[in-house]
Amino acid sequence: MKRDVSYFEDKDPVLIYIGKKLKDSLRLEEIFTAAKVDYGVEADEYRGGVIFRSVRAGAFFYVLPETVDAAHEVMRQNRYQPYTGAAPDVG
Repeated sequence: MKRDVSYFEDKDPVLIYIGKKLKDSLRLEEIFTAAKVDYGVEADEYRGGVIFRSVRAGAFFYVLPETVDAAHEVMRQNRYQPYTGAAPDVG
């Protein structure tokens, strides 16, 4: 279920996905809601491109540390690649 920012106050949310396309982000929200995964999402900027780098907007998905494994499993079952790398190059 999509949670408000207050749900994550005084907690350490984990970035699990950066939605680069609106359609994919909306679909992931539906998937998480159906699977009863508590998540937060916010729009933010990231830097993309290899040769022509630019600042782009995306949907950043977060969950609490204790639900990371469950969220990753739901994502993999639905052909989403969880974000597990270092901090994204944000603007």
